[in-house]
Amino acid sequence: MSFTKQVKDEMARIDDGEKCCQLAELKSLIMMSGNVHIDADYHLSLTLETENPAIARRAYRLAKNLFNLQHEVSVKRRARLKKSTLYVVRLLPQIGTKKAFKTLGIELTPKGYEIKWDSDIFKKRCCHRSYLRGVFLGSGSVSNPEQKTYHLEIVVKDPTHYKIICELMRNFGLNPKSLMKRNKYMIYLKESEQIVDFLNIIGAHAALLSFEGVRVKKEVRNRVNRIVNCETANLNKTVDAAIKQVEAIRLLEKNPGLEKLPVGLEKIARLRLENPDLSLKELGELMNPVISKSGVNHRMRRLQKMADKVSGKKHRK
Repeated sequence: MSFTKQVKDEMARIDDGEKCCQLAELKSLIMMSGNVHIDADYHLSLTLETENPAIARRAYRLAKNLFNLQHEVSVKRRARLKKSTLYVVRLLPQIGTKKAFKTLGIELTPKGYEIKWDSDIFKKRCCHRSYLRGVFLGSGSVSNPEQKTYHLEIVVKDPTHYKIICELMRNFGLNPKSLMKRNKYMIYLKESEQIVDFLNIIGAHAALLSFEGVRVKKEVRNRVNRIVNCETANLNKTVDAAIKQVEAIRLLEKNPGLEKLPVGLEKIARLRLENPDLSLKELGELMNPVISKSGVNHRMRRLQKMADKVSGKKHRK
């Protein structure tokens, strides 16, 4: 099961809520995946198509709760593309259809119909949540949190509807991004915290917990990898420095000989030859008396400078 389907199946099963919230959700579902039909005699009907049977059942239930009218549900198979199954919920032409359309804000015009937005749907915050839930059920998707990047998107055809959805999301503190693709508006969220907030807003709490669980694991894993990589890089630097120090001491061992070095330098040089894998701090702790890491580093630099003179190289600071 895809993560998108997991989210939608959960939302399709949650409580329908108050009548106002049911109306908000049904209206957004219609806007995202519904079609209004007007025949030659101006008889009205409405169809809503979805590949998810749980969404079809929810749309049917919302319509029955709000408008005690005759509905039908049918199944058809797409002939092209993925040949997927479509579930079609249809509000049949009948007495009461015009009133239902008016309640939904769908009004007839000389050119067909238009959807009015000055309704009670946008007066309550609970209805805003329901509306965004219907938007996601109708045309939303979210990537599996196991993937490398996070991505939630909603595809919208109508420019007015696109602006309304963005405004509703901003009212909840979200920061949706958008772009136009193939004459459609794509609203999307990329930040994991924003996606979690959106899932919470629309009521997908189980999916939210699943998303958060995966996200936390990924963050811990990434943090551990960064620490390991950092420690590996530091270890490589330590090893490279130790190899150069040993090479310099070996050169001084031949000319002029370690016994001719100052006592402090001779002691640290012999300790380095005996312990090529130790860090500067660990070498300092072997000295008697103990000296600091910076003290050991200072002596190593002096040894390197002396070796450079012996080999004819110019010491690099």
